[in-house]
Amino acid sequence: MTPSELNEYVKKNNIKMIDAKFVDFLGQWKHLTYPIDRLQEGFEEGFGFDGSSVAGWRTINSSDMLMRPDPTTAILDPFLKTPTLAILCDVVDPITHEPYTRDPRSLAKRAVAYLKSTGIADTAYFGPEAEFFIFDSIQYSEEPNNSFFNIDSDEAGWNNKRAEGGGNKGFKPPTKGGYCVSGPTDQLTDLRTQMVMTMQSVGIVIETHHHEVASAGQAEIDMKYDTMVKMADQILWYKHIVKNVARAAGKTATFMPKPLFGDNGSGMHTHQSLWKAGKPLFAGDGYAGMSEMALFYAGGLLKHAAAICAFANPTTNSYRRLVPGYEAPVNLAYSARNRSASIRIPMYSSSPKAKRLELRSPDPSCNPYLAFAAMMMAGLDGIENRIHPGDPLDKDIYSLSPEELAEVPHVPGSLDLALEALHKDRAFLMKGDVFSNDLIDAWIAYKSENEADHVRLRPVPSEFQLYYDC
Repeated sequence: MTPSELNEYVKKNNIKMIDAKFVDFLGQWKHLTYPIDRLQEGFEEGFGFDGSSVAGWRTINSSDMLMRPDPTTAILDPFLKTPTLAILCDVVDPITHEPYTRDPRSLAKRAVAYLKSTGIADTAYFGPEAEFFIFDSIQYSEEPNNSFFNIDSDEAGWNNKRAEGGGNKGFKPPTKGGYCVSGPTDQLTDLRTQMVMTMQSVGIVIETHHHEVASAGQAEIDMKYDTMVKMADQILWYKHIVKNVARAAGKTATFMPKPLFGDNGSGMHTHQSLWKAGKPLFAGDGYAGMSEMALFYAGGLLKHAAAICAFANPTTNSYRRLVPGYEAPVNLAYSARNRSASIRIPMYSSSPKAKRLELRSPDPSCNPYLAFAAMMMAGLDGIENRIHPGDPLDKDIYSLSPEELAEVPHVPGSLDLALEALHKDRAFLMKGDVFSNDLIDAWIAYKSENEADHVRLRPVPSEFQLYYDC
């Protein structure tokens, strides 16, 4: 909205407050709330906050930061009782007023500017498929003498806190057997529909929703593809809405990649394509109807896949999902239709506008601004350096012989290995000053010290099962 349109919108909806949101280093929203009469001040001067209290950002002796509201993102908040204008902000330095180099949203904007500067394309479209679980309740604890988690799911028949009203009614999705099941096995259709309608109220275009493969309430809601920054904005709205609608219904939702042992984890298969002057660039007469540019883009994704994982699979739990034997890809290859390849070329439509690549390894724990930018920068590096992805792998990867499988490269097996790969393979990210050494070093340090080391240093229940009697 223009400023005048925004003022009319505020009056029409009797808005009383502003909820100013910015995204932190890890991909979580932070927010401060102001009276609506400070809106113009926010546009002119910005809103101040303490950057030293945000993970991975400023030190206490240089903590002051500013966020500047983006009027194009303003919308009536769908959850707050008092009429409130939700608006997304970019973070800037209060002295120079330059975009803060560790602000993920500003970084994604720099990535788009770099794309345009190359002359290769002017638009990158992204279509992520973020999966999640809806549980009835969750308990977890981590103490020196106690560590556990306990999940309740009526749908799966895990009724740890209460009996299912009147007794167990059956109709439980089997492990890895939940894909698109109908009611009464799928107990969550109405709840997902409420999520969809709330997403539509903030301007997100939804294509479909359904039960996913895993039991215990795994779900997927598909958004229509959009440009990089707008889609990253929408992913944060998507997660915010899923969690809040679930909570209002007395349930809890999580985007944790692998909350259940022995069942499918939650991925975020990410469709992507480049366009220029309104025309798609990935359609051609090559393999699976793709252009040479599209294949080079795939070559860049495969070459830099390990470094991409540091942003697209940024948690220790991400690598509980990236293991052989499940739909999530471990081996790096590309193929038409083959869902066991890490890059799939969807074949639903022959329309040039539908030609795209689907990177299947990312998961929804990521910061979408950083992850999308890293993917695009890898693809552009592939195009600029004409990196061919090799021959397609149209076989079921998991049916290959050990000799054949040994020739297929694979994603890192842990967060530590992904961060090590990022440390060594970062030059492609730094073109056009999109990423910086400062940001990459800070990311590696934070993830190593606060997550990888945190998990590595603590005994887990499985070790008591294996070793207590050693």
